[in-house]
Amino acid sequence: MDIFSPCALGYICSLKISGMSKKYNVFGIGNALVDIVTEVNDDFLKEHNIEKGLMTLVDEENQTRISNAINMESSNMQCGGSAANSIIAVSQFGGSSYYSCKVANDELGKFYSKDLKENGVHSNLDHQELGNGITGKCLVMTSDDASRTMNTFLGITADYSKAEISEEALKDSQYLYIEGYLVTSDNGQEAMKHAKKLAEENGVKTALTFSDPSMVKYFKEPMKAVVGASVDLLFCNEEESMLYTDTDNLDDAREALKSVAKRFVITLGENGAMIFDGDTFIDIEPYKVNAIDTNGAGDLFAGAFMYGITNGRSFADAGKLASLASSKVVEQFGPRLEWHQAKDILNHLQ
Repeated sequence: MDIFSPCALGYICSLKISGMSKKYNVFGIGNALVDIVTEVNDDFLKEHNIEKGLMTLVDEENQTRISNAINMESSNMQCGGSAANSIIAVSQFGGSSYYSCKVANDELGKFYSKDLKENGVHSNLDHQELGNGITGKCLVMTSDDASRTMNTFLGITADYSKAEISEEALKDSQYLYIEGYLVTSDNGQEAMKHAKKLAEENGVKTALTFSDPSMVKYFKEPMKAVVGASVDLLFCNEEESMLYTDTDNLDDAREALKSVAKRFVITLGENGAMIFDGDTFIDIEPYKVNAIDTNGAGDLFAGAFMYGITNGRSFADAGKLASLASSKVVEQFGPRLEWHQAKDILNHLQ
């Protein structure tokens, strides 16, 4: 049996890897968005008053207007959302994962549910009825310099709440992984806090990603309320680390983050990443790449890293795995690897 194929997930989940008794390596919560990835130039972004490099929430009418102005022949579609991309990565590398999300009973919702299953991810969609409404969509615009700009219509995922969280699956996981984008709504914040509390009560470690600088810049206080005393593992990039800690340099930011998270990862783009394992800082060297699309690089880094640390790898080795994985995804369009690529990456690092 090929353990890197989706059909083997049930077998993988039944394994007692390295003495672990949990069914799932990672349980994720986040927005369910059908990603529509396409190419634009900077002139297009300026013409339509779109702020480059950030995620912006828009209504469906505005998103449709922008979509109609793009040559969509160069686009592709797949289930996404920041945490979903990470959770799928865990599965692709051979881990066991669960995703808690919300989609509508429409064509995109059915597509989303099917795509999760085909990528070996268990979810609440397997046993809950799809809701009435419109499934969320994210228009991912890749520029000539490989940067990504997102216009997101949340649709029904704006109503994501603790009702979508499968408590039994969460309790049976090693890590809870929380997507920072959920902080934009009151019900999303409630779901984040509920899941974190449930995890803490049941010996499940909590990981959080800030997701985007705008989440820290405009929702800092709600984000701090979610973080609480601390989280077990934090993922952020350099800009987010400084915004959250009110610092203006990386050295000060990383020291300040010690009071926020027991362990953390700061991704540094083309300069690799910096990891704090609870005792020491670890520098993760970058791989030389010809980047054409940075969409999903941070998500894949987090997913590969969490797969590593939940399957017997040290923080340093998990960082190397994550760095190599993210270097591969930026050399192609879209936020996801193919299954054979994940297998090749693992073989390369053996």
